[in-house]
Amino acid sequence: MVDSSRLTERLKNNQQFIHDFKAPVAGRLVRVVGLTLEAVGVKAHVGSQCLVETAHGDLLAEVVGFAQDITYLMPEESLRGVMPGARVLPISSKAKVPLSMGLLGRVINGVGKPLDSKGPIKADNDYHHDSKPINPLSRRAITEVLDVGVRSINSFISVGKGQRMGLFAGSGVGKSVLMGMMTRGTTADVVVVGLVGERGREVKEFIEEILGEEGLKRAVVVAAPADNSPLMRLKGCETAVQISEYFRDQGLNVLLLLDSLTRYAQAQREIALAVGEPPATKGYPPSVFSKLPQLVERAGNGGEGQGSITAFYTVLTEGDDLQDPVADAARAILDGHVVLSRELADAGHYPAVNIEGSISRVMPMVTSADHQELAKQLKQMYALYQQNKDLIAIGAYTKGNDPRIDQAINVLPVINFFLQQKINEVIPYDQSIAQLKEIIAAAHAHNNQ
Repeated sequence: MVDSSRLTERLKNNQQFIHDFKAPVAGRLVRVVGLTLEAVGVKAHVGSQCLVETAHGDLLAEVVGFAQDITYLMPEESLRGVMPGARVLPISSKAKVPLSMGLLGRVINGVGKPLDSKGPIKADNDYHHDSKPINPLSRRAITEVLDVGVRSINSFISVGKGQRMGLFAGSGVGKSVLMGMMTRGTTADVVVVGLVGERGREVKEFIEEILGEEGLKRAVVVAAPADNSPLMRLKGCETAVQISEYFRDQGLNVLLLLDSLTRYAQAQREIALAVGEPPATKGYPPSVFSKLPQLVERAGNGGEGQGSITAFYTVLTEGDDLQDPVADAARAILDGHVVLSRELADAGHYPAVNIEGSISRVMPMVTSADHQELAKQLKQMYALYQQNKDLIAIGAYTKGNDPRIDQAINVLPVINFFLQQKINEVIPYDQSIAQLKEIIAAAHAHNNQ
């Protein structure tokens, strides 16, 4: 027979142990290495926040790991006035991003605090965010095209509502400009822009010159520039996705533009290496390749009654190398990719979309058979010219040897004009397809003459 008094006493001890474990216990700072703080005596779980005493006031930091009695923390701000033996106090209430329709038209930092001068943002008290992964069987299928207002993408790399695309580009080939064109031209209800790890100057330029006043009215900008701590850059990406999930839960169609996935991976690399995780592929620890799909899979279509998140993640290809570890991992978990060519950008061809190297895996499911055939024919003409351009340039090709090459030479100027677009120009999806039909009809008519 079980002794009820002993059982009751054991339950009380267990409850006291759980209470003591959850209760915040302050510790002290024993070491600072780079941006990593090491403390002892702190009783706090991974992901919780702590206040670190400094000569300039309390510094907010997050627990990112532990080893035996040592707790590793990463600060949200720069390390100034940190002293040995400083008090480290866990805080029970974690700051939350204020999710509401009041975010529209605002610019915030990586943890949801306003960077503009428009006052505080009021949260929607009736909304309870749940960032658990969506059951893949609960997601709606991708069946509709999302108009992004860019002719080359609408025609050759058509995007579906709820699709996740990569925007692969080196530095200085116009990815920020292309993102701005999509924010102005898209038919999505809300645009969420994450500018993570970029130069601070670019943030203001993107908002004022590329996005513009009209574009900002239905957009939310999350900015975590390069001079922010790795933790803030990491949270900047996650906050942008969290805000997109809020608008999707309201039944809206969201266009998420996250610049960039590479900076997210680099921020996680800095944190992981600082707490002792061993490097694997080109200095990237395994946790980087674990967190990338966790971030990407949060986008997409929701369940019944919810909207969609169509996401473009920019991927910086270091040295224009598409086999970079992050680029290679991103290609495997995304639904397609748009490649921007430095060669086209150097020739003044904007947007510098390389239609040969770009693909949308969802395009066959959201476009008509006629559209797919037209895009295929024009792509073949363009590719045929590119394969023979060296022979054509040096005069080794004689006109009349191959009717297909003759057709490609004749139609190339029209194709190049079709693929280019002014920064302030918006070309709807239907107009893009109509112009594509005109080019194909003209090419065939010229070939039959």
